[in-house]
Amino acid sequence: MKASSEISMPDTGRTDGANGVEGANGVDDDMDDTHGMNGTDTAESADDMDDATVMYVQSSVSGAAKILVVGPMGVGKTTLIGTVSEIKPLSTEATMSRAGARLDTPVRPTKSTTTVALDFGRITLGGELVLYLFGTPGQQRFLPAWKDLARGALGALALVDTRDLEASFDAIGHLEDLDVPFSVAVNSFPDSVLHSEDDLRSALDLLPHTPLVICDAREHRSSVKALISLVSHLIESVTEAT
Repeated sequence: MKASSEISMPDTGRTDGANGVEGANGVDDDMDDTHGMNGTDTAESADDMDDATVMYVQSSVSGAAKILVVGPMGVGKTTLIGTVSEIKPLSTEATMSRAGARLDTPVRPTKSTTTVALDFGRITLGGELVLYLFGTPGQQRFLPAWKDLARGALGALALVDTRDLEASFDAIGHLEDLDVPFSVAVNSFPDSVLHSEDDLRSALDLLPHTPLVICDAREHRSSVKALISLVSHLIESVTEAT
């Protein structure tokens, strides 16, 4: 099982990227088989369902891993999963309410939705390794969902926004409490504050061996590199332990 920058991406009929805001496209649920009153099958045939492409895992795949994508609200988790997913991603976005605003950390006025359960996507690396990506809710009140999502996870990619580093402390702390190995990806925004790697490591209190990369969650290649950095770290950790 090896990590590679070559990624198999069959045509799904969608475009890469998520316009820089959290909120990937939802899943098409109009696939129920129905039968008429006279016993004849009235369901559409697979050939007629152009918008219901099914993408199976490649036969060359020899391994799979569950990966969490974590971070505070508005950091770009939904965007990153939507950018890299080779299948139509699942997103549980909901409009932010006034009631929720009283409980959650204030976010920028341009953000009107938030993940309330999870995001899900899938990516194949090098034709051999499948990553199942689970995006966690960013709010503190959804911590119980974190514990459930973390079960069976091989590792996590923690997204960070330099405009509000303090907001990332809880997410990284939760990963440490749950004993989930992780790497850190600093998501670049147009008005992001630039810091040196040493300053970022010091501010986030990262161990020397924890990978730290810069990425743009809207860009496919950049996001894939962040995931490869995590997978390489996990492989190295396993190798050193054996």
